[in-house]
Parts: sequence; C-alpha cells; structure tokens
Amino acid sequence: MIREFLYKYYIDPIRYGQAYTLIDTLTYALILIVAVYLVYRGLRRYKIAIDDELVLATLPFVVLGGLLRVVEDTGMVTSDFRFLLITPLIFFTIFAVAAVALFAGKLAENAGLIDRYSRVYGGTGIAACIVAGAALVWFGLTETRIALDVLATILVLALVTSLALWAFLVYGLKWSYASNILYKLLIFGHMLDASATSYGIDIHPVHYVEQHVVGSNLIELTGTAFSMFFLKIAVIIPAIYILEMYRREGNPGLWHLILLAMIVVGMAPGIRDLVRMVLYV
Repeated sequence: MIREFLYKYYIDPIRYGQAYTLIDTLTYALILIVAVYLVYRGLRRYKIAIDDELVLATLPFVVLGGLLRVVEDTGMVTSDFRFLLITPLIFFTIFAVAAVALFAGKLAENAGLIDRYSRVYGGTGIAACIVAGAALVWFGLTETRIALDVLATILVLALVTSLALWAFLVYGLKWSYASNILYKLLIFGHMLDASATSYGIDIHPVHYVEQHVVGSNLIELTGTAFSMFFLKIAVIIPAIYILEMYRREGNPGLWHLILLAMIVVGMAPGIRDLVRMVLYV
C-alpha cells in the first residue's frame, strides 16, 4: 500500500511527466521550508554571510535550473541521468552544484586567492548558463527553430506587468521598500512565470498546459490562463508586506533565504517556459 502510494504521487509523476496533485504539491512545499531552514543553519555554521551578495550570486543557478529543464525537454539527454533534470530532482541537482561552487569560492577567499567568494560562486553559475544556453541555441538552429517574436512578446509582457505592479506598490501603497532589488527580482520572476504561462496556454501554437494544481484549477474556472496574473498578484503583495515586517524584526539572514526561495519558485519555471516556447519544444 505504501509502495503504491509512493509510486502514484511521487515516482510516476517524475517518470512520466504527469501533472502535480495536491498531495505532492504540499509535500514539496514542506520540503522547501525545511530545506531553507537547514541551509540557513549550514551557512551560519560555516560563517557565510546571508546577504544581498549571496542571493545575487545565486541567481545564475536559478537561471541554470530553468535552462537545464529545457535541455531535458528537448530529449538531448537520453540516459537515466535525465531524471536528475526533472522537477523536483533538479532542485537537488542544482543545489549540489551550487554548494560545491559556494564552498570552493569561500575556501579561495579564505586562502587569499580572491577578494570575494562570489566571484567563483556566481562565475560558476554564469559559465554553466552559457554552456546550457549554447546547447539550446544549437538545438534550436539544427532541430526546431528560435522564435524571437515569442521571446520579445513574453519579455515585454513580463516587464510591463512587473513595472505596473512595482509602481502600484511604491506610489499607490507608498511601500518605498518595494524598490529593494530583491523585491524587484521577486516581482519580475513571478510576472515572467505568469506571462509565459498565459502566452503558452492561450496564444502559442503548441498550446502548452499548466501542471500545477492551483494554477490549473484557476485556469479551468476562469477560462483563461491570463488569470495567473491575478493569482500571482494575490500572493506577491501580501508576501512582500509580511517579508518586510519580518525583516524589520531583526532576522535578515533568514529573510534573505526565504526571499530567494520565493524568487526561485517563480523565476525558474518562468525561464523554462519562456525558452521552451521560443524553441517550440
């Protein structure tokens, strides 16, 4: 019975690319919360400052996660290693690579080889993104296509909606703290996700589908994928307010990690969906 449960809700969805259910969604959300706390404790133990520098240097790995998901989508990886590039296993894959780069950078900094660990840490992520991006460009040129019009449309939609939401927070609600670069990244990441989802389901010729349970139910209820913008806004606005109140209580380290986790769950799938649609895969 337990074996059947595990296969139904955790193993088969990964193996066959099935849509998420409420059970596995809640499970992965719980794992994310626990992981953030464990990372927080680990970074403090090894005296790595949890600040803007760490978050910004981690962003290339967020982009890398989205790109590697598309690498798996293209079918370029045919061995069982492809399962390491499927959600949620890809989170562990990226985490392992990022952790090695982070501690390598910190050791280099402590040895006086570099001024800041972020040069190695962020640089490793950027280099990996260039390699993954080059592979995807080659695939697009030789196997499918590279639809620059799709790229431009989704990015413009994401930028316009991000700017509108930011302006509402700063000038409408008078939340000047929303101009913090990390809050801006949070807004853009989720607006990119909403833009790609909306375009992919309602406009793109391939007609993609939403796999997440909350989003798919909302789209079915409203009849349009553009309702994802309202879902994102309904989550982002109170989230930014609560996060700012938490930051002011005096725990900036955990605030940075929670904010990073929220950026990841919006930006990574947004990048994946964007690149998939550009390549028609």
